Amino acid sequence: MNPFPYSDEAISENELMFAIPSTIMGVSILSLPRKLALDTLYSDGWISLLLAGVFFAILAVIGTKVASKFPNQSYFSYASTLMTKPIAIGVVIIQIILFIGLSAFSIRSLAYISQQYLFEHTPMEVISLSFLLVVVYAVSGSRAGLFRLNVMFLPIILFVMIIIAAFNITWIDLKNFLPLFKTDMKGYVKGFQTSFEVYIGYSIVLFYVGLVNKPKKLTKKVIVGMSIPIISYIFIFLVTIGVYGNMVTANIELPSLELAKRVDIPGGIFERIDAIIFTIWTMAIFNTASMLLDVAVLLITSVFKQIKKRILTFVLAPIIYYLVMLPQEIHQVQTASILLSQFMVYFTMVLIVSLFVIASIRGVGKNEKKS
Repeated sequence: MNPFPYSDEAISENELMFAIPSTIMGVSILSLPRKLALDTLYSDGWISLLLAGVFFAILAVIGTKVASKFPNQSYFSYASTLMTKPIAIGVVIIQIILFIGLSAFSIRSLAYISQQYLFEHTPMEVISLSFLLVVVYAVSGSRAGLFRLNVMFLPIILFVMIIIAAFNITWIDLKNFLPLFKTDMKGYVKGFQTSFEVYIGYSIVLFYVGLVNKPKKLTKKVIVGMSIPIISYIFIFLVTIGVYGNMVTANIELPSLELAKRVDIPGGIFERIDAIIFTIWTMAIFNTASMLLDVAVLLITSVFKQIKKRILTFVLAPIIYYLVMLPQEIHQVQTASILLSQFMVYFTMVLIVSLFVIASIRGVGKNEKKS
C-alpha cells in the first residue's frame, strides 16, 4: 500500500502550531508528576514547570525569528550561511544522532509500558517492532500527511486529558495542595532542570519554519503551540497531586496512567477504561516518535539531496530497531533517554542563541517583514 501523495510538502501555520505540542507531549507526560514530586514539596512543582515552559517558549520564538529570516530555505542551508558549511555539517550530524536516539528510546519506552499494562505475555521485541513499523510507514510517506495526523490526534489527546481530570474530581483533596511555596530555592532549581527534558520538542521550529506556506502570524502560532504543553503539563501535575498528594505521587512510577485506572464510568459500560485511555496515550507517543524521526530524515536529505526519503527511512529502520533493543533493562533506557534529552536541551539552547547572535551581527533580514 502506497502513502497518499499530497500535491506539495508545504504546511500551514496552524499545522506547525499543532506539531509543536505533538512533538513535546510524549512518554515524559506519564512520569513527569513523579519526578517533580521528588524535587519539590506539595504542589510547588507547577512553578518549575511554568518557568521552564516560558523559558523554552522564548527560545522557540527566537528560533522562529532566525528561521524566518531565510524564507523557503532548509535548516542546513541557512545554518551553512551563518556558521559556514563544515561547522553546519558537524552540527547536523550531532542532531541526526540525537533525534534518531530519542525516537528509538521513545519506541522502547512505549513497548515497555505496553507490556506492563496491556500485553503481559507479548515479547518486547514484537511490541517494539510493531510500533516501529507504524512509525516508519508514517515517516516514509508525505510530510504534509504526517502534520495532518498531528492535527487529527492532538485534540483527541487533549480531550482525554480533560476526561481523566473530570472523573477524578471527586478524589481531589484540596489539602494536598497546601501549604504553598514551601519548596526551597534548590528544590525549584532541581524541578526546573527536571522540566527541561519534557520540552525538547520545541526545537522543531528550526527545521520546519522553512516549509510553512505564507507565514503571517508565525510567532503568535508558535507561542500558542508552546502554551498547549505548558498548560497540559501543569494541569496533569496538579490533578495528580490533588488526588494522591506529594508523597504518594513521588512513589508511583507512572502517576498519569494510575489516574486513568481510577476512572470509573457509571453503568459499567467499560470495565477497563485505562486500556482505552492508554491507547490514546499511544497516539501521543506515536506523534512524538514520528516527528523526531522525520526531523532526522529531513536533516539527512537536506545534506544528501540525492537520497530518496522513502529509501532512507527504510534503511534507518533496522538501525533504529537495534537501538530500541540495545538496552537490556528499563532503567538503562531511562538513563540513556535522560542523557540524550539533557544533551539535546543544552546543545539546542546554545545553538539557537548562537544562530540568533550571528544573524543579528550580520544584519540578516533587517529589511524583511517580521513574522
